[in-house]
Amino acid sequence: MTVWDRPEPPDRPVPLDRERIVAAAIALADEGGLAAVSVRKVAARLNAGPMRLYGYLSTKEELFDLMVDEVNGEILPEERPVDWREALRVLSHRTREAALRHEWLADLLGGRPSLGPNGLAVTEAKLAALDGLADIDTVMRAVETVSAYVIGAIRREIANLRAERASGLSELDWQRASGPHVMNMLATGRFPALAKAVHDGTDMDAGTAFATGLDWILDAVAAKVARPPA
Repeated sequence: MTVWDRPEPPDRPVPLDRERIVAAAIALADEGGLAAVSVRKVAARLNAGPMRLYGYLSTKEELFDLMVDEVNGEILPEERPVDWREALRVLSHRTREAALRHEWLADLLGGRPSLGPNGLAVTEAKLAALDGLADIDTVMRAVETVSAYVIGAIRREIANLRAERASGLSELDWQRASGPHVMNMLATGRFPALAKAVHDGTDMDAGTAFATGLDWILDAVAAKVARPPA
């Protein structure tokens, strides 16, 4: 029986339900990452005994599943765009925005799909956006391709944010600090393509880079799934 199918126990002296438990766990994770989340710590925040929580979930992994599903509810837009590109674009940007609000989400994205009601609804929205444009296998590969880009881009962005906090150096400060070493290496002539990128390339902020890469991915998907003009 999954955590989604398991009935909640009856109320006891300290009122508990999965909604309160998940809210407390998310608050802890927002404050200190997944390492700050444990059944004991969640119970303490709720002024309940740890064993009480095991009536609602069996493992910390189930708690993480519940947390991810709660955040998936933030990803679903209130209105679904009609155009498939816009639908996937909106879902992708809302996933990034949710991860920036809850950085721990980056550590749990990918892998096996979320089976909670919100997670299934997000998957449904992605598949429904492309429904009828191609055979189901092509649609599934298209959704997987977009998701792979979104997850990779989010993880890279979150990793950079964590590196800034850990080092105390902003991206610009880090570039300045490492600049002499990079220039010395480029001066050897061993990295001509990299030298061209460093000297002639244009820096983009994370949001612009995400949107640009997403548009390129959607262009590639369009070549596979979009109906030809009548």
